[in-house]
Amino acid sequence: MKTPPESFLLFKEELRKSQLEKDRLKAEYDQNIAQVNIELLRLKEQIQSQQEMLRTTIEYASDLEEKLSQIKSDVISSNSQKNKSVF
Repeated sequence: MKTPPESFLLFKEELRKSQLEKDRLKAEYDQNIAQVNIELLRLKEQIQSQQEMLRTTIEYASDLEEKLSQIKSDVISSNSQKNKSVF
């Protein structure tokens, strides 16, 4: 059987090198994507925590506002009763 031409052997070697480089780049890409996904999950957890803190803070401020309104109305009614009892 006739041996393949040298150009074919060179092409075949270049093809093999290209495939190895492709495989290396794919593995590197997959690793980078995995790292990005981990970072995205971490950021998502942080955002959810911050949203929960904001929600809690708003609820707390709303409760304080209601209590302040109640105290104001208690003071006003107390003052008006005090004024009525003096006269």
